[in-house]
Amino acid sequence: MSEKREISRAETARQRRAERTKNELEQTSRRAVKPVMPVTSRVTQSYVVPKPRRKAKNSRRFSAIFGVSDIQMRRAGIRLPRVQASWRLTSSLIAVLLGIVIYLVLTLPYFHVPSATVLGNNRLSREEIDAVLGVTGQSIFTVQPHELATRLQMNYPELLSVEVNVYLPNHVYVTVSEREPLILWQQDNGYTWIDSAGVAFRPRGVAEGLVPVIGLNAPPAGLAPAEGSLIPQSYMQEDLVKAILVLAPTVPVDSMMIFDPSFGLGWTDSRGWQAFFGTGMQDMPLKIRVYQSLVDSLVERGIAPEFISVAYPDAPYYRMSKDQSSESTDIGQ
Repeated sequence: MSEKREISRAETARQRRAERTKNELEQTSRRAVKPVMPVTSRVTQSYVVPKPRRKAKNSRRFSAIFGVSDIQMRRAGIRLPRVQASWRLTSSLIAVLLGIVIYLVLTLPYFHVPSATVLGNNRLSREEIDAVLGVTGQSIFTVQPHELATRLQMNYPELLSVEVNVYLPNHVYVTVSEREPLILWQQDNGYTWIDSAGVAFRPRGVAEGLVPVIGLNAPPAGLAPAEGSLIPQSYMQEDLVKAILVLAPTVPVDSMMIFDPSFGLGWTDSRGWQAFFGTGMQDMPLKIRVYQSLVDSLVERGIAPEFISVAYPDAPYYRMSKDQSSESTDIGQ
């Protein structure tokens, strides 16, 4: 009886241990698969929404019975730091690059003008024009064509027109047109050239076919140019220039045309008198015909006057010298 009791007690102890181990395993399994209870936060929800994580590509999953349902192992990747350039940094870089470019274009000899190319000049030399321009060795980007053209016309009134063109990398072309002199005006031991517009300018070289005129005084000036115009002030009226050109073929070979402010254009005839025709161009051909008729009449009658004026062709007159007998000076008498 005692042995049965002892066996019964041992078995009972083993059974109890087995049941307790079984219960512990069951509790452990239930805890592992038991869902996690949701947690309610008492903090106010933030407006910043976290970005969802992207699932790593080519990830490998490993399942194991370690009390966790799923374990993910991701492949390690290399991430470069992100550089965020601000607008201030970008504008600073642009300003530095522009400064470098400006410095290079202003200092590189490749963009420096060796000398200006002058076209159309005849009497005015290239060296004289280049000296006024002052562009030799200057950067092509600092050359101002309008300013150069103005400078040339202000220094050389004999230039009728000036055109300045600039081309990369270092070319400056200057095209000029010179005034053609028609009159050699002599006054007060000096002389100047005058063109068809009455503009006076410095004589250069030799010009053929000029009409020489001796001025006893300054001629009447032409109209003032418009404000801001580069055309120089005319030394004499354009009408007077035309009158000189029309009268020039009538001047005797051994005489020279003169200008008197009181009587106009004329000359001293070798036969002993002075002849004057005024300054008007409109009736100058008629004045010449009247003068020739009057001279023929006086020579035929043997009259040698001291002064003849046909400034008014409808009322010409002549004057005798004081030591000659008094005669009528009106051609109509």
